Amino acid sequence: MAASVRARSMAQRRVGAGTCRELSTLPDLPAAVESLEGSVYSDQLSSARTLSSAQQATRRTVLWQLRVLAGWLPAGGTPLVRAAAARFEADNILALAAALRAGPGTAVGPAAPEPSASAGVAATPAAAPPSAAAFDLGGLAMAWPRLRTADSTETLFAMLAASPWGDPDTETALPDLLTAVWLRRLASAAPAARPWAVAGAVLTAARLLLVDRIRPPDRLVSLLRPLIGTGWTEAASLAELTSALSPAAGRVLAEVQEPHELWQAEARVAAQVEADGFNLLRAGLPGPDVVLGAMVVLAADAWRVRAALAAAAAGFGRSEVLDAVA
Repeated sequence: MAASVRARSMAQRRVGAGTCRELSTLPDLPAAVESLEGSVYSDQLSSARTLSSAQQATRRTVLWQLRVLAGWLPAGGTPLVRAAAARFEADNILALAAALRAGPGTAVGPAAPEPSASAGVAATPAAAPPSAAAFDLGGLAMAWPRLRTADSTETLFAMLAASPWGDPDTETALPDLLTAVWLRRLASAAPAARPWAVAGAVLTAARLLLVDRIRPPDRLVSLLRPLIGTGWTEAASLAELTSALSPAAGRVLAEVQEPHELWQAEARVAAQVEADGFNLLRAGLPGPDVVLGAMVVLAADAWRVRAALAAAAAGFGRSEVLDAVA
């Protein structure tokens, strides 16, 4: 009961789509950051001077909100929030791998990703050399306290293989493998999130096959099998991929005509996930679904803020991605 009340209260403090549209039309990043003074993001944004640091501030805000929610939950509800927070641990792992590859003296922390239309549901983080501190997961960490001690890529990969994240295969495959593990964990912890995980798996498969034009590694296929089966692995076109998926999974790509339009499918997934989140928030009885709904709504709001900040920083006066999920 207490966690559900707290979750609804936190969701009410979101910035909202209307304000994000206004943010995107501001002349520059400082103006956009200043306009968020007094919002839920202001504490983390106060020291942001670049677009990257400002976008990271929104993600740190979401992680802090997850940690607060976890504090209100009974012990049985913690796995749900930990599964959601695993996305941040995956980003820490990618940043550490990049730092180890770059050599001594490189800061260990996540590089801010470009705004993804999937609001974090299907996004694959960029494994770029980081410039900020790692996400502080606190009690929501899965394996990070041990992994962060790795002093070489080889050591990190050995630690990953022995952790719940499993065998990382190769560094090239690492981002997608971590995403797949996260989607599986989220679907397992929250049945209501399974359609989102399926959508994330479909978008990952479509990008690999039709944009990157690479064959998915065997472990990735195995990880995605409970979500989308295995018949998709040889698809060479959108039509072949759609026909290889279940009707529910295939609908993710229903309105896509060309691979370069996949971002529009992500936008539709984002809109659907957020709508589902609001429906869960309005559930009559307190429970895990209310908390899940709040987490989704908060993540979607932070994504919109990141997209708006990017538009303001570029001086576009608008955001095509924001328009797509209106």
